Order: sequence, then C-alpha cells, then structure tokens
Amino acid sequence: MDDNSIRRVAELLRERNAIDTKIAQVTGRPVTAGHVGEWIASQIFDIQLAENAAAPGIDGWFRSGSLQGRSVNVKWYMKQEGLLDIPQSTDPDYYLVLTGPPALAGPSRDTTRPWRIESVYLFDAPRLRSEQEARGVEPGIASSVTKEQWLAAEIYPSTRHQTLMVTPGQAVLLQQFCPVDVDVAAGTAASRLST
Repeated sequence: MDDNSIRRVAELLRERNAIDTKIAQVTGRPVTAGHVGEWIASQIFDIQLAENAAAPGIDGWFRSGSLQGRSVNVKWYMKQEGLLDIPQSTDPDYYLVLTGPPALAGPSRDTTRPWRIESVYLFDAPRLRSEQEARGVEPGIASSVTKEQWLAAEIYPSTRHQTLMVTPGQAVLLQQFCPVDVDVAAGTAASRLST
C-alpha cells in the first residue's frame, strides 16, 4: 500500500469537494455531468428546466427561438463515444447533447475525462427513434448512434443541423468550456477550435 498516494488523493478530493460546493451554489444542483450540463444548456440555449431534476425523459423546454415550447432532454458526455442514452419511456421533442473530445481507441488507463464541451448536437427525438428502430437498435442506455447521425445533428462548432443555429454570442460562451490548452498526453484529443 502506498500511504503517500492515498493521502494525496484524499487531499485532492477535499479540494474537488470544495470546488463542487462552489459550483452547486451557482447552479443550485449537485455537481454531476447531468446536472451541470443541464444548467449550462439552460443558460446558453434559453431552456426552462423542469422543477424536478430527476424527471425521466424531459429536462425542460426551450423558452425562445425556433424551438420555443418544445421539450428537450440534455446530455453531457465527457467524451464523444458515438453512444446516446435514449429513455425507453418518455420521448422529448429533442435531445441536446454536449460532448467533450472524441474518445481515443484503446483502454482508458492513464487518461482523463475532463469537463469540456467541444461539440454540441441536436437530435430530433422522434426521427432518431424511428431511424434507430429501422436499424434494429433498441432504446436504452448507450444506444448506438451512427457517425452519419452525429454529423447531421451537429450544431457546434460546425453547423450541420439547421433547426437550432448557434449564435456568435452562444459560441463565445461554449468556447469557455473548451480552452485551447488541451493536454494531449492525458488522453484528450486536440481542440478543433484551435485549428
């Protein structure tokens, strides 16, 4: 047993807990990728979040723009792995998915999953469900979504899906979650924003 490593990890977790407390004071929710992702999306994309953060399927509703009144389920994945959690019950109108860098092939040992947003995708939920059924893909945790479906749904940093256009102001806010000093040695991909 390495006592020094145990002490160091305990010290770092105390620091992380203090930071998590500060974030929770701003967002009003516990610090998990789901809660923080929903809060970020609500601020940038003008989404009214549901009062019950544990409500299945629908996290909120767009308050303005072309999608005003439409329901949304927000996801934040630290890596873009081509998978999407699709509830088997309640379907929202849209899935808004925030992702970090593409996952690198191979084991995750000695890599990290930094809290970053490199890409944002908007999926029309009923259309995606129909396409998944046609492919024989069952809804549920880690449902496979094709590369073509991801590309067609991208709204940031490239705009391929025209239903929700990211404004220059929104792009500036999203860039705050993807600094250009990417740590490639830690297993993260180079930032597409810096190229």
